[in-house]
Amino acid sequence: MNKVYVFADIHGCSHELAVLLEQVRPDEESDTLVFLGDYINRGPNSKKVVDILIDLKRRFRHLITLIGNHEQIILHYLRGEKKDFFLRMGGEATLKSYGLSEPWPESLAGLLPESHELFFNDLVSYWEDETHIFVHAGLQPGVHVSQQSSDWLFWARDEFVNLKHKFPKKIIYGHTPFKDPKVDPNKIGIDTGAVYGGYLTCLVVPGEIFFRSKG
Repeated sequence: MNKVYVFADIHGCSHELAVLLEQVRPDEESDTLVFLGDYINRGPNSKKVVDILIDLKRRFRHLITLIGNHEQIILHYLRGEKKDFFLRMGGEATLKSYGLSEPWPESLAGLLPESHELFFNDLVSYWEDETHIFVHAGLQPGVHVSQQSSDWLFWARDEFVNLKHKFPKKIIYGHTPFKDPKVDPNKIGIDTGAVYGGYLTCLVVPGEIFFRSKG
């Protein structure tokens, strides 16, 4: 049976990502890889993470990369907007990984590799298959997934995590860090705080099998 391998909130932790990929070894032809966003900021090597993801996109037939709140703000910065917000959100580490230094530019336009700009601009807001919906942060109950606001898709926390609402499919999400994956009847959170000293998680469905980057 074809499997779906789901990763969340890498935040520049390229070593942990490489270790986890070596552990799970998905099939390039038949399996699907889903990345739930937040590839950059705070961690040591955001550029390397994006390099890895671009390489995976070339190799795997089925690979989905979602936008997280940190990608939303780098897209603003690429347009010359919200520079200070990007920096407050751990953006200095990202800029350094691209070889930039202070004074920080007012816009990132033209300063990243073209393949990286294309990568950020090609991210999607959500993905779903027959059994699951995959999002970065959460969904607003009673609103079709195609009509969700960016506030819920990229930024929701407790208002989604604490919901008892029964969605039409099980939700797989990141964004809110937990010590270990948070498994609820109708949703699973898999951000386990790699950039905060935790570990990176990969969830494999069907079967709900968890892999971790260390420990």
